[in-house]
Amino acid sequence: MSAEKIIADWKKGNFKPIYWLEGDEPFFIDQVVNYAEHKILSESEASFNLSIFYGKDADWSSVVNACMRYPMFADKQVVILKEAQQMRDIEKLESYIDNPLASTIFVVSFKEKKVDGRSKLAKTLKSKGEMLTTKKMYDSQLPEWVNQMVASHKLTIVPKALHLLVDHIGNDLSRLQNEVEKLAVNLAGRKNITEDDIEKYIGVSKDFNVFELQDALGKRDLAKTIRIIHYFEANPKAAPIQMILPALYNYFSKVFMLYSLPSITEQSAAAALGVNPFFVKEYIATARRYDYEGIEKVLLLLHQYNLRSIGVHDAGTSDAGLLKELAVKMIS
Repeated sequence: MSAEKIIADWKKGNFKPIYWLEGDEPFFIDQVVNYAEHKILSESEASFNLSIFYGKDADWSSVVNACMRYPMFADKQVVILKEAQQMRDIEKLESYIDNPLASTIFVVSFKEKKVDGRSKLAKTLKSKGEMLTTKKMYDSQLPEWVNQMVASHKLTIVPKALHLLVDHIGNDLSRLQNEVEKLAVNLAGRKNITEDDIEKYIGVSKDFNVFELQDALGKRDLAKTIRIIHYFEANPKAAPIQMILPALYNYFSKVFMLYSLPSITEQSAAAALGVNPFFVKEYIATARRYDYEGIEKVLLLLHQYNLRSIGVHDAGTSDAGLLKELAVKMIS
């Protein structure tokens, strides 16, 4: 079961009495809860038939009593328990979950935790209602997810702009959604998002960013690499070292994976690395510029400088100083 499927069922008027939303990705949980709070009932129906509780403050008996009420001037009532992971004695809801009222839609937001699948509660939930278990999206899944969101606005995005956006924001899905919506509003009738738009509306330099640093290092272009590091030094919020080093390690780790392929073709590389075919030529070119021993050395250096960036075996070298040292050793 997915958030999209639950909402699609609701739009068709298909409801179950219990919806238990759990797991590590709050975006999808919030998506369902927000729809339940604002869309299932009309404004006039919600005045009498919408109850919202917060786990930290609510007790189980109050929640159950609300669920046991019959709706007024409507076919359904909605009861939402937010932050249920903070509720004491939450297992006492089990008696109601086992015998729910058909006219109540009970939505439970149980973020950052999961019910033990072997427990009686989990078995009861599966038989009486719907369970949505969420997990954090892998970094490799983010470009396609953003692409789909862009397409839902009837827009397109060029590959470089897509990767600038994803690399800058990471797997904060709510923020990614907000930034795409901001871009959609500001395009002024245009249908294609470019790297210029990312720079103008999101505030990510199209020339001085982690993606360009990765490209410069991949091409062994020391002059360009140092220019980008100087920009980061002057604009420390643009790309802190704690963001730069993991991104570089991820890139060169994928390059290293190419050496395990029977033959390196664009098709086999794209499939193995899970990257956009638009960029796979650069991964292959980097693998050829550095060779196996060179990439192995790069990965060891990245590990070493990651430790130095948090103070291990380092006497206080600046972030820019560390990056310059690292770049020279990688490229030389």
